[in-house]
Amino acid sequence: MAAQYKGANDEQGQKETIGTLFSLSFIVSIIVTIAGLLVYSPLFSLLQVPAEAMEDACAYMQVICVGTIFVFGYNAVCSLMKGFGDSKSPLYFVTIAAVINVFFDFLFVGPMGMGTKGAAYATVFSQGISLVVSVIHLKQKKFIFDFKLRSFAVQKEKLIIILKVGLPTALQMVIVNISYLLITGVLNTFGVSVAAASGIGLKVNTFAGMPCWAIGQAVTAMAGQNMGAHDTERVKKTTRYGLLINTFATFLTVVLVQIFAEAIIMLFDPAGTEVITEGVMYLCICCSINSLVYAVMYTLDSFAIGAGSANIAMCNAFWDAVIVRLPVCWLLAFTMQMGL
Repeated sequence: MAAQYKGANDEQGQKETIGTLFSLSFIVSIIVTIAGLLVYSPLFSLLQVPAEAMEDACAYMQVICVGTIFVFGYNAVCSLMKGFGDSKSPLYFVTIAAVINVFFDFLFVGPMGMGTKGAAYATVFSQGISLVVSVIHLKQKKFIFDFKLRSFAVQKEKLIIILKVGLPTALQMVIVNISYLLITGVLNTFGVSVAAASGIGLKVNTFAGMPCWAIGQAVTAMAGQNMGAHDTERVKKTTRYGLLINTFATFLTVVLVQIFAEAIIMLFDPAGTEVITEGVMYLCICCSINSLVYAVMYTLDSFAIGAGSANIAMCNAFWDAVIVRLPVCWLLAFTMQMGL
């Protein structure tokens, strides 16, 4: 919405959207924090997290849940900057966060011996610092929003528009992540080695998908600005180029993962040859031709969101994650006894 108001040169619309977004993000982050603290323990039990990992998992989630407000605030600021066409500043902020996170990881997990909980504290501290730095940056840049209390008023009209676009996108992410959680629960039934291998594989797959998501976000912002300016030809051109770049970037990433799968798994210091073997198998299957299909789908979904039709992306996610993935997972893993 910020991108569309920017494209239409509507400053008042931009200000009202920003204020409503910040207030909405704060309220939702509090709800998510409370919900997270209440459900993580029974959820881990439902997902059959191995007993030896349960204590660390719970300790990690306690800290991460409390830090939710920083995640929401940081993402709100960065999404606005990207919507207005500034993708460099969020890069600087996340770089600062990464350096701080690594430093505190070594300090808390190493010399201070805080284990998994220390890693969670490092993550929350880095996210909080990123949020503060991003807000200071916006104030110094004389951002269109003045950060005075009255500016945070929730505008009913803008709230409805944000929810119209945001709720389907949120449901899209919830559907995808719930399906991953359920599959994680299935994988946990095969023992610690499989759980560790698939955990590493998922991290690598997520990392490999970052170019795809970055290009998709660019398509969303550019499509939104050009929709606001009523330049539909440029919207089409943006989407076509997004498809070409995304497919090419994803192809290169897939080739690298396929060639160096074992070396990548070894970076995570796997506990035993079984984890290595299963981790390599995971990458060879889950980061291959399917990634190219996903790159095309995600680019088109990003265009749909930028154009204000987030329902399309939500329906795609539901079809992919629920209608196909879960039944096929159960069929192959158990009925056909293929396991991991």
